[in-house]
Parts: sequence; structure tokens; C-alpha cells
Amino acid sequence: MPSIFSRIVSGELPAYKVAEDGRHLAFLDITPLVEGHTLVIPKQEIDYIFDMPADELAALHVFSQRVAKAVQAAVPCKRIGVAVIGLEVPHAHIHLIPMNKVADMNFANPKIKVAEARMQELAAAIAAKVDGGSGLTEAKAAGTAARTAAGAAVPPELQKLVAGLHFMSESDAPLEAVAYAAPGGALATTALLQLLGEPDGAKVETVELTQFLRNHTADDGVLNDVALSNRYKALQMFMKQDLDGTQVYRVGSGPQLHAYALGRAMDGTLTGFKTVLTET
Repeated sequence: MPSIFSRIVSGELPAYKVAEDGRHLAFLDITPLVEGHTLVIPKQEIDYIFDMPADELAALHVFSQRVAKAVQAAVPCKRIGVAVIGLEVPHAHIHLIPMNKVADMNFANPKIKVAEARMQELAAAIAAKVDGGSGLTEAKAAGTAARTAAGAAVPPELQKLVAGLHFMSESDAPLEAVAYAAPGGALATTALLQLLGEPDGAKVETVELTQFLRNHTADDGVLNDVALSNRYKALQMFMKQDLDGTQVYRVGSGPQLHAYALGRAMDGTLTGFKTVLTET
């Protein structure tokens, strides 16, 4: 089975890419120790970095040097720390970590959460500082703009279905199409909260989608508009027929909750919509 990094190289999984050439790729770590924490990999999958042929190992470090200088130019820090752990993913990789103190390199530290918009900003800033150019094509850069949340692509049909819709609770809030690059299988609550960018330990309740949307799909429901009700019915049908295991997650303890309606798309991403509920 290809490693998660090989799936990024192939384009199967998204990433916040900062530099690329024919043999190497650099992208932001999505569970960083500090902002700007970057991973550098050979595109060819090999488990143990010191099993690489000498010339390829040297080339990886030369590429890493270009990326490290770009990270330091884009992220204020004293030095760029370098680490090779080799136990997390069976694909050789080098960690480049902006550091102002030795403790910044401690992998026992809790990983930080960085908002999607900030990750995009960091990736663009680092890419712009790569000596000789990042090697990222305009097409790939354009593709980044069409990705949300954890970097996964939102199906165009879903974007159309949620456009302009608002969810009515004690106030009304817009629906936003989202997609998250997530590991396969069921997610533990802790992993789900991390994926959604929600606080550790937040309360999570699950609700069946039909139950969640019942007042919005009924012709005489809270919307008082048959056309809007039909739009919610179409959205519900898409979520239940085109996605697998769709579930609504209510996150938080009020008076405002975040609600995520998510299911698995064919490419394995978790996709759907999110909104805000007000319950006093």
C-alpha cells in the first residue's frame, strides 16, 4: 500500500505544498510543532532515509537547504532545526522546524493547531522565498484555491447545493461546503476534533441527517418556502446517496454550537457542510 506521502505525490491527497522539483517535494506538516514546520520528502518511496543511494541522499539535503532558507525568510526565527525521526510514516522525510529555543524541537511537545487560512498564507509565503522558484506550477497553485478546511477538494455539485442556504435555529447561519483529508475508517472523537480544528475535549453529539434537517425539508417547516424546502431535500438526497456514512456532528456546549454534516466521498475525503446553531 502506498504511504500517505506517496499519495500526496500522486495527487490523491492534498497538501500545503511549498516547493517541488522532479525528485523532491516539500509541504507543511498539518500537525506542526510550530508554525512553518515543513516536511521534505523524496518522491520515490523508500522507508529508511539512510537506505537511499548516496547521490539521492545528497540531492535531498541540497533541496532541503533551499527550502530551509525559504522557511527562515518567511517565518521569523533564529534557526531552522533539522530532524529525521523515521518512525511516523514509512517514507523517508526530513523535518524543517523554525526555532527560537531548543524546546521548539521537542517532539514530545503537544502539536499546535493552525487555521486553514493561515496554513495557506504560510505555504504561499515560503514558496515565494524559495531560491530559483518553488517549482510549483500555476495549475497546482490554482488547485489550492479550490480546497478548503484541511486541504481537501469540495465536490462542485455540493458547492452548488449549499450556495445561499441558511440554517434556522434561534438565529440563522449560512451553510458552508467543506472537505477534509482524513484517514480511512471511523475517527475517534479526539482525531475528529483535531481534523475539524475544534478544541480538544469539546463535547460532540451525533445526529442522523434526516432528523437534523427535518424542519428545513418539510414544506410547512421553519422556512415557509417550498422552493427552499426542495433545495434542502436535494442537499439531503446528495448527502445520503453520494456520500457514505453521512452523520451530523454537533460540537460544543452552547449557546452557539458548530454543526458538521459529513460523509465519505469516493476519494476517501470527509465532505459535506458546516453551520452554526444558536441554542439558549
